[in-house]
Formats: sequence, structure tokens, C-alpha cells
Amino acid sequence: MSRASDEGGPAGEAPAGQLRVDETREEAPAMRLDDLLKFFGVAGTGGHAKHLIQSGAVAVNGVTETRRKHLIRAGDTVAVGGEAFVVEFERTPEPDAPT
Repeated sequence: MSRASDEGGPAGEAPAGQLRVDETREEAPAMRLDDLLKFFGVAGTGGHAKHLIQSGAVAVNGVTETRRKHLIRAGDTVAVGGEAFVVEFERTPEPDAPT
């Protein structure tokens, strides 16, 4: 995970981790909390992620989160085991329109 850059991408794109002007938070890229813990190696398996979350060991934006399917979006802070991570997503460039 990295910090957002102040540099924008191509015209119309927001910097990494930020919403585009025409995008609502609900439309922004997101990842389930349990998947995020597995992806970043905090949990080795889905069962381990489930245990961490349901035992109250995980906080999202400073609030204990016990829902595995809670959606994590850019800018959210996830804390577990004394470490905190600020989540950011990189946008995949859209393919050029066929001519």
C-alpha cells in the first residue's frame, strides 16, 4: 500500500486513491475486508481472516469492524495487530476505443 500521489494521470483521471469528479464513493474501486487481509498477507487463509475480523481484532477508520464483507475503499485506514494501513487502489487504464 502506498500514499496517494499529487500527480494526476491522463486527463479526466484522479490521482491514485482519489475519486474522480463524476464518481461517488459507492462507485469507487473497493475490496472486501477479508480479501484485503489475505491479499496483503495479514491473514494466511480465509478462515484466519474471518477469525481476526469476527474476534474484533480489526478496525476500519478507527472503528472495530466485525463484518467480513465490509467494503474497503481508497483512503480507508485498516488496523490490525498494532499496524495500520492506508488503502489505495491504482486504476487500470481503460483500453482505447476502437476506431
